[in-house]
Amino acid sequence: MSAIEPTGTRAETVLSHTTVLPSRSEWWLPTLLSVIAGMVDVIGFLSLGIFTAHVTGNIVVIGALIVGHSRVNPAQILAIPVFILAVAATWLIAKISGRRGTGLLRPLLVTQFLLIACLLTFSTITQPSTDPHGLMATIAAMIAVTAMGCQFALLRLALPVAPSTAVMTGNLTNAVLGFMDMSSRSEPLMEGDSGRLTSALRLLFGFFVGCVLATAALMYLGDWAWSIPAALAAVAVLLRSVHSQALRHNS
Repeated sequence: MSAIEPTGTRAETVLSHTTVLPSRSEWWLPTLLSVIAGMVDVIGFLSLGIFTAHVTGNIVVIGALIVGHSRVNPAQILAIPVFILAVAATWLIAKISGRRGTGLLRPLLVTQFLLIACLLTFSTITQPSTDPHGLMATIAAMIAVTAMGCQFALLRLALPVAPSTAVMTGNLTNAVLGFMDMSSRSEPLMEGDSGRLTSALRLLFGFFVGCVLATAALMYLGDWAWSIPAALAAVAVLLRSVHSQALRHNS
């Protein structure tokens, strides 16, 4: 994965329209985001009863509950329009910032961090996990969905061809196809099989690690479990800032 970033003070604000991949020094970002997404999704599912990073899962659950005449969690219904609004709001933030490409990474990473930090503060004060169908749980879930909507939009706007950090079906498919192409003695059916396999495995591993960490965090920290994805989001902002400073220093 490589990218051509402009030098000088414009390194964060300008990107060639032909550049769509992160630089080698930024390979960590999708992996870190996949850990965060795995944690937010699992904490949301186990404590609030909703998939916060997996809209498809909420649609499936809503359909099954409606047919079975079971009680539907209001948060599962609200998650879909809230996710749409979150993506639209992220687009507006990007538009107002006047930045493009990788120049959008820092402001959007800061936005995600602020949302997860807000979620942590709200959860530790109101303890929404005590009533997964209550109003406080619904509000907490919507903040989490908004944070994940921001992450989805971040990747599409800043790194258009980066693989998904939250929906692992595509990454698992890429990993299997990449492995099959690499194992075959004939000409590969798809280009870039080695890079696709490595990237997919890295994200799968990151998401799985996030799921495990989230489960352990809930067991020992309760509503404070949100502190870990918040800390990781802060790390993402810090690493991006360091990378930007290095670009300016080297220019």
